[in-house]
Amino acid sequence: MAFLGLRGSRLNYVALLGVVMPALMSLGYNQGLLGGALTLPWFEAQFPQIDVTNAEHSEKNYKSTLQGTVVALYAAGGFLGAIACIGLGDKLGRRQTIIIASVVQMIGAFLMASSFGFAQLVVSRVILGLGTGGQLATVPVWQSEISPASKRGAHVGTTGIFIAMGLTLALLVDLGMSYVPNSASWRVPVGLPIILCLTVIVFTSHMPESPRWLVQQGRVSAARAVLAALRDTELDDEMIDKEIRDVESSLAIVGKGTIREIFHMGHQRILHRASLAAGGLVLLQLTGVNSITFYSTTIFQTHLHLDSTKSRILAVIYQLSGVFGGIICVFTIEGFGRRVLWLSSSTANTIAMILVAALSSQSTNNIAMYAAVVFIFIFHFSMIVGFGGIPFLYASEVAPLSLRTTINGISSGIYWALSVLIAEVTPIAFNAIGWKYFLIFACLNFAMIPIVYLFYPETAGLSLEDIDEVFIMSTGWLDPVRVARQLPTRLNGRQPQGDRPLETKDKEAPKV
Repeated sequence: MAFLGLRGSRLNYVALLGVVMPALMSLGYNQGLLGGALTLPWFEAQFPQIDVTNAEHSEKNYKSTLQGTVVALYAAGGFLGAIACIGLGDKLGRRQTIIIASVVQMIGAFLMASSFGFAQLVVSRVILGLGTGGQLATVPVWQSEISPASKRGAHVGTTGIFIAMGLTLALLVDLGMSYVPNSASWRVPVGLPIILCLTVIVFTSHMPESPRWLVQQGRVSAARAVLAALRDTELDDEMIDKEIRDVESSLAIVGKGTIREIFHMGHQRILHRASLAAGGLVLLQLTGVNSITFYSTTIFQTHLHLDSTKSRILAVIYQLSGVFGGIICVFTIEGFGRRVLWLSSSTANTIAMILVAALSSQSTNNIAMYAAVVFIFIFHFSMIVGFGGIPFLYASEVAPLSLRTTINGISSGIYWALSVLIAEVTPIAFNAIGWKYFLIFACLNFAMIPIVYLFYPETAGLSLEDIDEVFIMSTGWLDPVRVARQLPTRLNGRQPQGDRPLETKDKEAPKV
């Protein structure tokens, strides 16, 4: 079976660059775009209902609330798109779901670019989010299922890089188009995701389906052909036989999988695993990154009192810092592991947020304002290192195969629901408490340190089926961290350095 004539690593790289990159760039682009467009004169003139800059003092609170609602509608659409994938992901497969989501996103981008009335803008934001939510719920799952265990973290870890690239592109386009003296200054930027979605559709149609999904559907021969192409080996290779057996064994243990099972523990600890998957994405939202990302230009201009052009340039640099953070994540995620990056990021985020709050409170001190900007950059860099891609990767890793799309759909839905809340609350919070808003996120980041340390087991180097074993051999909420330390990796056949030998499965398995 040939996919554009590619096999092995080259096929994996084309999947990464042709599907994952444009899909996640479109997510970042759509997240960051409206924050910069909100202050463009031609956008404000077209939609005076959310023009906070020129509003009378008595109207500012109302228009800030309405502005937050319009921004949040994108996330509301994302929530609906993620939830829709619960059924579509397993019924249609990963590839078809990605294509449908991309088409929906294109429709939303076209409607937004052609908006002349406020009602059309509102509808377009929901549709745009619907498509983006479907992509985000499916693309990391597909990527994790086609990647070998030794490269899965690095491949899916690129999520942070690609989202940051999309955000940077959005702000660069905003900056460049801000000099255009007509409505093209915002219409052209909001229509650009159409190009990214077309790229996703073209490449996805030529890429392999998830071999694990194919086995789940009983299409073992097709799964074998896909694995042979992805691993660049023969159909009857022993490694392919082993992967097929592992997937079939995992499916036999967990069964077909229904939504009701998510709310029960069982010997596979489904509720536990779903909680960790959703919890990682909740932690991502609670870092505070979207409070800054959605409104980066507005924060620099309105709350740190910098001029318009300088604010737009700084917003671009802010997003570029995330790209560098994502690169660090990709090159360290397998060596250091998920937990080390998460814990390091939470610590750095806490310190950065405290300093941003302290410095931005000195509103009459220009040096303090610029220092606050620097620590906002440092926060974004450290946040992407630990949270840019790992929560999406982790959600797809800890979920059992038969419930992977369901759990990822629910987890992504919770992620988008929190996006709605944060986008809605942020303008109001900044108007009400100003710099103290950053302190809330400093406290939340600090609280993440013990949560990750106690509850999130390391998954680096383990196959998706090995991760099933970690939870089967656990009997309590704190057990997986210990069990994962003890579990020898099947990948290299040797005991991880510093870990004691694992007791037999029969001794560790819960008695049922």
